[in-house]
Amino acid sequence: MAKSCKGLAMELAKCLSDSPCIKDEKRSFKDCAKEKPPSVPSTCVGLRETYFQCKRGQVDMTKRIRGNKGY
Repeated sequence: MAKSCKGLAMELAKCLSDSPCIKDEKRSFKDCAKEKPPSVPSTCVGLRETYFQCKRGQVDMTKRIRGNKGY
């Protein structure tokens, strides 16, 4: 269960590192993770939301019994 969100985290990190927020504006990863389009692509925003849902599922007891829908 602890590794069920690892793939999403890696894709989110890759997507954000290729975004104009980090490349062009040279802002920190933490600042860019909170941003919305157009400085961050909508695919990154979708990955971020999916990652947060996955992390939230790790705490939910019903999903702990059934298993988290991982990546």
